[in-house]
Amino acid sequence: MNFNLFIDFLNCLYIEEVEIATRTNNQERLARMVFTGDFGNDITNEEINDSSRRQAMRTARCVKILGKGVVKVVHRCDDAKENENLDLSQCQLMQVPDAVFLLMKNTTLHTCSLASNLITKIPPKLAMSFSLITELNLSSNRISALPNEMSNCTQLETIDISGNSFVQLPPVLIEIPSLNKVNASKNFIADVEIEAMVSCPNLEHVNLEDNPINKPVYEELAKITSIRVLLSPREQEEWEDLSI
Repeated sequence: MNFNLFIDFLNCLYIEEVEIATRTNNQERLARMVFTGDFGNDITNEEINDSSRRQAMRTARCVKILGKGVVKVVHRCDDAKENENLDLSQCQLMQVPDAVFLLMKNTTLHTCSLASNLITKIPPKLAMSFSLITELNLSSNRISALPNEMSNCTQLETIDISGNSFVQLPPVLIEIPSLNKVNASKNFIADVEIEAMVSCPNLEHVNLEDNPINKPVYEELAKITSIRVLLSPREQEEWEDLSI
């Protein structure tokens, strides 16, 4: 792996311990500057050296932790070259590294998991590069939309977008005729394009549990028999109770 790939991986990682150490270093450096400015030479060289040593130790630990994070992702990519299933779950990714697509360019994937990260956006390149996947797991991230390029995944049968920030079922899912199962639970979905959803030729299962679905939409979804739609018991909102 060359230096540019390594940097690309680093830029996509979020590790809380590294964030805290960096913030601590900056706060300590600022405090020392303010203290020195306010009180002249009251701070001793020994104290400065001790502070510098602590910062150097924290920095060294951060580099080690980040290095392990990069190695973890690279090893997952190497595994995928063997089993054709890319599992990047729980890798503390803030975004999908471009380097992943480069490493996987000669591999035909069947499944891809980006679950339990901190991802906010799925790049169009994912759908273009992994167009033959049959299963995609994006659960437990911070995603609110899917790119239109997802329609290129013509073999996709199962997608899990649960535990994200969607306010509607991604419209592009309707454009994937192979889609059979959608898990969209634990989002913020209030409205659903029922007619479009029912028109999907192979769709059999949609999980919409733990979503704040509007009452009229909820009632219509409950009537659907051609698709198994999972819904949480709906609690009446206070503003809906006219007797109050």
